[in-house]
Amino acid sequence: MERLSGLDASFLYLESSAQLMHVCGILLLDPATMPGGYSYPEMKAALEKRLEQIPAFRRKLKEIPLEIDHPVWIDDADFDVDRHVHRLAVPAPGGDEELRELCGHLAGIPLDRSRPLWEMWIIEGLESGRIAVFTKMHHASVDGVSGANLVSFLCSLEPDAPLLDLAEKTPPAGDAPGDWELFGRGMLNNLRKPVRAVRLVLPTTSVITKTIGRAASGTAMAAPLTAPRTSFNGNIGTRRRVAYADLSLDRIKKIRHSVEGATVNDVVLAISGGALRRYLEERGELPESSLLASVPVSVHGTSTRTGGTNKVSSLFARLGTDVEEPVERLHQLAAANANAKEHHKAIPADTLQDWAEFAAPRTFGLAVRAVAKLRLANKGPVIHNLVISNVPGPPVPMYFLGARIVGFYPLGPVFHGAGLNVTVMSYDGRMNLGVIACGDAMPEPETLAAKFPEELDALYAATVG
Repeated sequence: MERLSGLDASFLYLESSAQLMHVCGILLLDPATMPGGYSYPEMKAALEKRLEQIPAFRRKLKEIPLEIDHPVWIDDADFDVDRHVHRLAVPAPGGDEELRELCGHLAGIPLDRSRPLWEMWIIEGLESGRIAVFTKMHHASVDGVSGANLVSFLCSLEPDAPLLDLAEKTPPAGDAPGDWELFGRGMLNNLRKPVRAVRLVLPTTSVITKTIGRAASGTAMAAPLTAPRTSFNGNIGTRRRVAYADLSLDRIKKIRHSVEGATVNDVVLAISGGALRRYLEERGELPESSLLASVPVSVHGTSTRTGGTNKVSSLFARLGTDVEEPVERLHQLAAANANAKEHHKAIPADTLQDWAEFAAPRTFGLAVRAVAKLRLANKGPVIHNLVISNVPGPPVPMYFLGARIVGFYPLGPVFHGAGLNVTVMSYDGRMNLGVIACGDAMPEPETLAAKFPEELDALYAATVG
């Protein structure tokens, strides 16, 4: 048995029929590299054998009586791979449009909480002869880094090589304890909360004081609740639409080296700002002030907390959508992000995780229902316009159960008030871009995705030539 951290559990509490808290991925595979060729029964059998060695795929939730504490992970004694691995085919002609539509539909289906919180679809029928794998994992069980690591456990460096080492696999969750035992543990944790809260007040007050000082000197990160409203900032519905694109990592690195002080992430954000500017300008919706992005930051390397899966923090960044010239936008972003990173470093890595321990399921649930029913996200200030994530991936080719991965496109969740998520993942010399949006707010996200390569070309021409 393993208790969920407050941050892990908060993704359960924030979920509703429209606000789904799972992360997805589209893997495009070349089956020509598979020893003996592709066979669904053989791929499924290989998956089942491997999953037996990875406890994280076989754990499920158990609620605490009266919800007095966060749930715990337990082993699923009735685990059945047939409930998680499925076979589908896209309709003819099996192009990108058909694959995007199918994946968008799958992304809009909630996970069954009575089972381990993941699903995988093997998708056939693509006109390219490739195979697609659509993965879905609940955010309560993975963040961007840990999710990529879990998928990597199904991969190898050569088609016929052993799969990657499982030395850092999740330990078995264990059998389900009795309700009275769980209730007692929950009561003890609640009794400790006032002491923990007192211990958090002083460092949090110090962070707030320093933030006020930074704001006064102009060196603070961008503030939430200052974003302009766009067509994808409001209450979201249940439909999802997805899109993807490829960017040259080599070009991004050359741009980075051509601008002093810039980082790869600065370049990615500048390209994102330019792509969003192009998209909104074409629609006649470009706000006068810059869009504001929430940028998740992994704290796996700095967190001192041993429990929990999600180890993330966040910073806010203005994307320069109000700046027409791409190089000027990058310079502004590099300078602003340098301040934001220094500001972020001043905030203890465990702050979000520590305060999330006080998350209450009923309070969060009521808040989400109120936002949806009263359509509060359509009114008042916009917290942020979208989420943009940058997930590091393997720099070399990888093979998923023998099939070469030719594309790995990550897709994060969308929220009431921010119905768009853009995630990039570096892989084998490219940046794989995944875009997911509320289908009501952005029915054709492929139009936006197509702007990213255009903006990269424009920025490259203006900086490198």
